[in-house]
This record gives sequence, structure tokens and C-alpha cells, in this order.
Amino acid sequence: MLRVFSALANPHRLRIVAALRANGRNYISQLAREVGISRPLLHLHLQKLEEAGLVSSKLELSDDGKALNYFEVTDFKILVHPDLIEAAVKTLPTDSKKQGD
Repeated sequence: MLRVFSALANPHRLRIVAALRANGRNYISQLAREVGISRPLLHLHLQKLEEAGLVSSKLELSDDGKALNYFEVTDFKILVHPDLIEAAVKTLPTDSKKQGD
């Protein structure tokens, strides 16, 4: 749950999910143009989204032999309730240095 919330807390990542949802699966270069960020930055954001299980990727060969990594939104639904938050809090580190305080 924390990984999902962290991934969705970034406006670039929200735009990426929205673009993939609206336009379907896409490869890095085209998606970078659609959301208006560089390919390296897009790749970092997609990695976070994929680690959270919000997008998936598949490497495919184009007709001209180029390897293209296609991304698409996974089917997810987020239901937040107090019991879920209570369970997530139990997984947090108790040492304040680990929490970034």
C-alpha cells in the first residue's frame, strides 16, 4: 500500500497513468512526447509505477527490428479504509532515522 501511495504521490506519475489509460499501451519514446518529459526521467517514473504494480511492460520487436518496451496500466482498484492504514503502519520502521525525520 505504501509503495502504491508513494508512486501516485508524484504529478508526473499521475500524468503517465492517465496517458496510458486514455491512449492504451505505448512505448517510451512516444509516451515521453505525450507527457512532455525526457525518456530517462520517464523511465525512472515508469520503474516506480511498475514496482508498485500499477503498470506493466513488455518488450517487443518492431517491424524494422527495433526493440520497443511497451507499457500499459494494470487493472487496479485502490480501496482505503482505517484497517488497511492500521496494518500498513505496522510495517513502518520504528527508528526515526529510517523514516527520514
